[in-house]
Amino acid sequence: MPENHRQNPGKVAGARDNLFDTAAPAERFEFNEQVAAVFDNMLNRSIPFYREVISLTAGILARTLAPGDTVYDLGCSTGTTLLHLAALDREGDFRFVGVDSSPAMLARAEQKAAAFSLAGRISFIEADITAADLKGAGAVIVNYTLQFIEAARRPAFLRAIYRGLRPGGILVLSEKVVSRTPEIDARFQEAYFRFKKERGYSELEIANKREALENVLVPLSIGENRDMLRKAGFCEVETFFQWFNFVSFIACR
Repeated sequence: MPENHRQNPGKVAGARDNLFDTAAPAERFEFNEQVAAVFDNMLNRSIPFYREVISLTAGILARTLAPGDTVYDLGCSTGTTLLHLAALDREGDFRFVGVDSSPAMLARAEQKAAAFSLAGRISFIEADITAADLKGAGAVIVNYTLQFIEAARRPAFLRAIYRGLRPGGILVLSEKVVSRTPEIDARFQEAYFRFKKERGYSELEIANKREALENVLVPLSIGENRDMLRKAGFCEVETFFQWFNFVSFIACR
């Protein structure tokens, strides 16, 4: 088997992200072709323990899902999470569906799925994730995506996910969060700044990306996210991972 077929799809790095290494004013962040080309590298260098959260999610799904269940990844971007999950599902017990509104991201996802001989295991759909048909889903994954949806629309989106899940189904939600205690939030932001510098981002790049994401990525607190999930109908909501201002939740229907 060719070497690229033996690699872990969750560890694909992609082209190096240097989009914000410029003195020009930062433009509003968009999930366009330029971003898609470097997105895997961007995630690996910008999201703490990104691959580890995927691995933890795989373990949760293996202990929760029933054979034949469908797993939806809403805001699947370049498909890294589903590629990793499908590669681990050696028995082919589950069906995987990625939904995203960015054609550039989905084109990259389909290329990666073909490269790892997983194209037949995963379906990718170009659609508005807030209007996706999730009826009977065993699990829904929304990783680092809810934060890009207008805050006023998030409760209805979570309610739609709840309604789509089968009884006993789960939602895995990962988000960047804020602390409502200013001193703690400042410490968390400082830790994240160090994290990105240690992975090769310059202060200019960090500042430019922060400006580009202003009013595009709007994080809430852990408590606010938990309250939204419970109001959406989820009977149990727990965090299963946290690194400073990055948190992953499991919510059970």
